[in-house]
Amino acid sequence: MKTAVIIGASSGIGRALAVTLSTDGYRVGIVARRTELLAQLSAELPGPSVIRTVDVSQPEQAIPLVRELIEELRDVELFIVNAGVGFENRPLAWEPERDTIAVNVLGFAAMVNVAVAHLEARGSGHLVGISSIAALRGNRGAPAYNASKAFVSNYLEGVRYRFNKLKLPVVVTDVQPGYVDTPMAKGNLFWVASPQKAAGQIVDAIRARRHHVYVTRRWRLIAWLMKALPDMVFRRL
Repeated sequence: MKTAVIIGASSGIGRALAVTLSTDGYRVGIVARRTELLAQLSAELPGPSVIRTVDVSQPEQAIPLVRELIEELRDVELFIVNAGVGFENRPLAWEPERDTIAVNVLGFAAMVNVAVAHLEARGSGHLVGISSIAALRGNRGAPAYNASKAFVSNYLEGVRYRFNKLKLPVVVTDVQPGYVDTPMAKGNLFWVASPQKAAGQIVDAIRARRHHVYVTRRWRLIAWLMKALPDMVFRRL
């Protein structure tokens, strides 16, 4: 039986991924901060699962807990790092910026660190990081969020180069979703995908061993526009 660890599995895309992979025959390790939501999810999954309560914003405590989970599962071939937060922060208050960096940068890097060590020792596998279309440009209303997702995509690229240099068959997939129907989307109605649809496309990308995917696929057009627009135009939007 294939085994996957999903970090940030209690809601949204992570929860939908846990259901999809479990339905596909994976044993899943589900990791999140909210124990009650993990327990509810575990009870709904069709296949075996192991839960672990972890707050990734506290890396020194989170790292050994995830390592223990890997030991319990014995062999993990797929890691999905989905934990993330986002805040609209037009006043640029410090607390939302701090919390975003703690989860999306420090927590993300810590969890990838654990995954990389395991996959290197294993000699093969797959690492998936959930970034965002927001990684492509800055945002005056949520500067830390967009910057943190740029960090996620860039960090994944560096890890991919690392595995390539080591000549290890480890796939690293950077997932950049547009709007998904989660609380983080804050009711935005533009090209919103359900978590289930997003999860389905992510699993398709995992099966295809892709290095990068926009979710849903039509966000490739928005990505192209975001990259092509000159700064003097983009900053007026």
